[in-house]
Amino acid sequence: MLRSLKVPLKRYCSRHFQKDLMAGLTVGVISLPLAMAFAIAAGVKPEYGIYTTIIAAVLASLFGGSRYQVTGPTGAFIPILLSIVLVHGYENLLLAGLLAGIILIVMGLLKMGTLIKFIPRPVTVGFTAGIAINIFTGQIANFLGLTGIQGHEGFIDSIREILLHLDTLNPYSILTAIVCLALILLTPRFLPRIPGSLVGLLASTALAAFMYPGQVATIATAFGGIPGGLPHFALPAITVDKLEQLIRPAFTIAMLGAIESLLSAVVADGMTGTRHNSNRELIGQGIANIVTPLFGGIPATGAIARTATNIKSGAVTRYSVVISALFVLATLIVLAPYAGAIPLASMAPVLMLVAYNMSEHQAFFAILKTRSNSSSVLVVTFLLTVLANLTVAVEVGLLLAMVIFVKRMSDILVVTKVLPNPENHLSKVAAQSRLDTHDCPQISIFSIEGPLFFGAAQMFSASIMDTIQYNPRILILRLSKVPFIDLTGEDHLRTIVESLQKRGIMVLISGLNDQPQKILRTTGLAERIGKERFFVHTEHAIAYAMQHADAKCCSRCRERIFDGCDAKSEAVANEVPA
Repeated sequence: MLRSLKVPLKRYCSRHFQKDLMAGLTVGVISLPLAMAFAIAAGVKPEYGIYTTIIAAVLASLFGGSRYQVTGPTGAFIPILLSIVLVHGYENLLLAGLLAGIILIVMGLLKMGTLIKFIPRPVTVGFTAGIAINIFTGQIANFLGLTGIQGHEGFIDSIREILLHLDTLNPYSILTAIVCLALILLTPRFLPRIPGSLVGLLASTALAAFMYPGQVATIATAFGGIPGGLPHFALPAITVDKLEQLIRPAFTIAMLGAIESLLSAVVADGMTGTRHNSNRELIGQGIANIVTPLFGGIPATGAIARTATNIKSGAVTRYSVVISALFVLATLIVLAPYAGAIPLASMAPVLMLVAYNMSEHQAFFAILKTRSNSSSVLVVTFLLTVLANLTVAVEVGLLLAMVIFVKRMSDILVVTKVLPNPENHLSKVAAQSRLDTHDCPQISIFSIEGPLFFGAAQMFSASIMDTIQYNPRILILRLSKVPFIDLTGEDHLRTIVESLQKRGIMVLISGLNDQPQKILRTTGLAERIGKERFFVHTEHAIAYAMQHADAKCCSRCRERIFDGCDAKSEAVANEVPA
């Protein structure tokens, strides 16, 4: 067995290790400052972000369904994590992350990975833009060097807190932040291979440390520095009361984590031509989020920017992510004492640019310009994310999108009266006046187009009953263009059938598709109508109807709607039984 393992290992080292090593080191350099920045923005110590970057990246890479996915703390989580910390505390944040991991695993086991794609884009763009606004405004205080700021869950309260403390503005902090921001923006132009955030942090930290020491808040003064040791295992305290309080925030973390990680995996597929396993990815993310809190880490998800960097840097296998995590771990052990000198003002522009990049402002304004129902969903989700919270925003956004979708689908359903045209093809009757002068007194034919479900069932029922201005002997329903019937639609169809049968009207069905046919058989409506009254084609239903039409009525009729009308009249004239 050992011998069989040597060949793949040797092949990997010779073919892929060098590429994975370079990609891993590049991702590690980028991940380190972001890990600290995201943790600080979420209201916890910076080392917790580093622990998350190490543990979650390794576990999600090894157990997830995407070869190139880089998992860690992300900007999308900042508002919800900060809210949990402010309301419930850091210890309960760990428990919420653990619960979210369990939910993710359950989602993966239930094969729900493919369902995430059904979340409307206006909802995802809306809450992503809202999150970006919250991240950006959350860093204004650090950018300006304001002191005495109290953390608030709400956007308006946070803005009010900033305005109340503008008199504490620190020009040294502003200078530090501007230098960092300028270097982040300029570095890609002149040194494209070096991460701009790293250059900005190092240069602005050196500026603050040597030019005006002690004049700006740093990680050391705010959090007591970063410990250089390994994280310790600790099981969060679990009680029934805590579970009840945290299950909703945990569900929000799980849903947001699933969306972000699967979107990131889709981006990776597009860049590499590979195909990820969405359900396995959810399970991998779940395992990462269960284990990470046990070592003090915060919730994590797939990071689109770091995943793209991993691919662009030449990653070949999932071990590039493991290498990046090992690099962050080594850096933590070696350089932790020096990280405390990083100014909070240097972290602010890093996060502000993250917020700008994740805002999807182009997609936001593109949807907004449509001035459609989708733009309404976008605006509502965006405003609720900013002014309320992400949980409410996603719930209301999805509900509104669903209502609009149901309305659109109900508008698709069309119920029309049809008659044969001169070429003997069934065509729609455009005006009621034609029905008054040219119609069969015994046989009515209705064509139904569109799904017959709860949103359209009432309109379907009303259309049929209102259009029948008399009591025909036979009613033919053409259902070949009805792809789907739900139980509400079946109930309205049953009501129509039973009402007509009580009036002595025979109901025939033509062109029934497989799904509606299965529903009618299961509910017993097919038996109520009569199995012999279902036809593959409408002409067969018309032939059956002609056999059961009143011959004497046909002899008095001069309309001659159907081909068989003349034969029916001649049979009566010759006193031949029809």
